[in-house]
Amino acid sequence: MAATLGVVSTRTAFLLLREAFYGAHRFEEFVQRTEVSEPVAAARLRELVEHGLMERVPYQDPGQRTRSGYRLTQKGAQLFPALVALMDWGDRWAVEDGPRVGLRHSGCGQSVHAVLRCDAKHDVEAEDLELFLRPAG
Repeated sequence: MAATLGVVSTRTAFLLLREAFYGAHRFEEFVQRTEVSEPVAAARLRELVEHGLMERVPYQDPGQRTRSGYRLTQKGAQLFPALVALMDWGDRWAVEDGPRVGLRHSGCGQSVHAVLRCDAKHDVEAEDLELFLRPAG
């Protein structure tokens, strides 16, 4: 957990990742959607690129110069379940008037939530867990 927070260490970084999951690609979209200043957004996006969570991709609107957009890498996309877990927790414990947005499965319309599951596909609760040490290396 500490290593992850060393990579994604600010509220703004989490918000930028959230917006990337929601489909933002352009710098202006990130600034508008997160309501952070341009310098802060630029600094956090640069860090996310440096850590390999996002990559710069060129795009060009007709008649305009080529600019850089941003796209999640596989490494960044694998943070999605953690963001969904944070969203679930916030919806339950931190939002007084109820959640403003939710996630649902486009195939059936049902709400989506983060779930702990072992490799054998069993749902797991906190009391079902045991800590073990992995060999070094």
